Amino acid sequence: MANSTHGRTLAVVGATGLVGRAILEGLAARKFPVKKLLPVASSRSKGMTVEFRGQDIAVMTVEEALQHKPDLALFSAGGDVSRQWARAFTDIGATVVDNSSAWRMDPEVPLVVPEVNADSIRDEDMLVANPNCSTIQLVMALKPLHDRFLIRRAIVSTYQSVTGTGQAGINQLEQERNGTEANRVYPHPIDKNCIPHCDVFLENDFTKEEMKLHHETKKILNDTQVEVSATAVRVPVVGGHSESVYLELERSFSVPAVKEALQLMPGLIIQDDPMANIYPMPLKAADKDEVFVGRIRRDLSHEQGLHLWIVSDNLRKGAATNAIQIAEYLQRSGRFRKS
Repeated sequence: MANSTHGRTLAVVGATGLVGRAILEGLAARKFPVKKLLPVASSRSKGMTVEFRGQDIAVMTVEEALQHKPDLALFSAGGDVSRQWARAFTDIGATVVDNSSAWRMDPEVPLVVPEVNADSIRDEDMLVANPNCSTIQLVMALKPLHDRFLIRRAIVSTYQSVTGTGQAGINQLEQERNGTEANRVYPHPIDKNCIPHCDVFLENDFTKEEMKLHHETKKILNDTQVEVSATAVRVPVVGGHSESVYLELERSFSVPAVKEALQLMPGLIIQDDPMANIYPMPLKAADKDEVFVGRIRRDLSHEQGLHLWIVSDNLRKGAATNAIQIAEYLQRSGRFRKS
């Protein structure tokens, strides 16, 4: 279980899931200082192991992890688990970075994309929320444009990978492609199809996923006047979310000035040479930590309108990498309560 003679005792709650495994890979690749890793999953995963830095480490229960009194816990096991256990970790002095929707809109919990609003984390904050995957890549592109041109309206259409639904989404797609009986997690076939339905529908006929984009963007940008409407679509892609984004800017702009603002944003890469068939695609964004932006063009019907195409690996920057970056920020800032 010990991985280093220095560093943090770190729990990864949900370590056997897609995001949990991406977190483990990211921690190793980014050389986060881990003294002892505590991989946590449900009791039905008892006896399993996960690989970390060349070692096979036994999975434990949440209760067992609490007994080790970790310095830091990265949660990626769903909202119910986070609501039940996150505060149990903060109560023993652990800082929690939660990847579920459980705490995102709590006014007392910072909702953080480090390149955008790391400074929203206060010294007393023991719980930090990781935004929705679609929101993270959106605000990475919106932040530099909002700072310079003031965004007043965003209309977003998402094209979301089946990995956003976890292994069950991948299984349904693969089973349908193989012609075997599929265990459906979607209400319709996903192979050779697009389903305009991510998460559950609400009374306003938007889905929870669409409303996450609406509410979370306002909170992260710290501006309630930024209006966001979204249509979230599940597509038969394994890995990587894409977004077609229309913005209306308050201040006058030129496309070169927009590109200049985007180029200065850390973690954002412009891929925009359509004549050479260069634009972001999920296939090219796979296993990368950056957000990619292209198809940058002025709208034909509104002189203050701007179009963007935004792509990112939803398991990396959309989840695991962002959580690790929050932990790295906390580490650099000396925010942990334990040594």
